[in-house]
Amino acid sequence: MPLAITLHVLSAVIWVGGMFFAYTALRPVAASLLEPPLRLPLWSKTFARFFPWVWAAVVLLPASGYWIIFSTFEGMDNVGLHVDIMQFIGFGMIGIYLYVFFLPYQRMNRSIAVGDFSSAGKQLAVIRRLIGTNLILGLVTITVATGGAYWLNVD
Repeated sequence: MPLAITLHVLSAVIWVGGMFFAYTALRPVAASLLEPPLRLPLWSKTFARFFPWVWAAVVLLPASGYWIIFSTFEGMDNVGLHVDIMQFIGFGMIGIYLYVFFLPYQRMNRSIAVGDFSSAGKQLAVIRRLIGTNLILGLVTITVATGGAYWLNVD
């Protein structure tokens, strides 16, 4: 069980923490200092380094979560509402990530490769909005995961 909990928490910290850093620190600095021909490849390379970690989180979060549920709580019938909410939001976040990775991220990279920075910028704007959405969902999920057992499970 310690391994399952550790994998679960580290996966969430890496994914949500990475989004927090990118959205609140890197994005405003890159936008203020770099023109699109430099800023867009920076984002492409940053995502290329970050997204493999997100892929790991996308696999490890549900796997470790269900490991915890079925080995500790002996199934979904024995977990609280906070776990159901965490699961629901988590799968929504995974869906958003898959969309970002397979559509706007790939389109952005193709546009950068041919020097079409206007199109790449439009795709980056889509990615930015969706990462912002996922960041909010991730923070809500962390809040529900850590405090939900205390304020959501009323007998």
